[in-house]
Amino acid sequence: MAILVKAELAGVTTDQYDALNSKLQALPGNPFEGCLSHVCVPTGSGLVVYNLWESEEAMEKFMGIVMPVAQEVGLPQGSQPEISPVHGYWTP
Repeated sequence: MAILVKAELAGVTTDQYDALNSKLQALPGNPFEGCLSHVCVPTGSGLVVYNLWESEEAMEKFMGIVMPVAQEVGLPQGSQPEISPVHGYWTP
């Protein structure tokens, strides 16, 4: 079942986000496997990231990859993301 994940990243800058993405994209294989859509929105206090995952298992696999890299680039530990089951989705 697909899930929508909303992560609020207080104190994270767009430069830190870009550094994280660069390191993830340089990893072998496809660390983003199972991610159907990704959106990052800057806010007054940091970033909000929305990810649509094909399954919770795919999201958990990614979290095992992203968390050590996030620590490496100095991202602060955020609050627990909000996870919602998806009834339906489509891409125009």
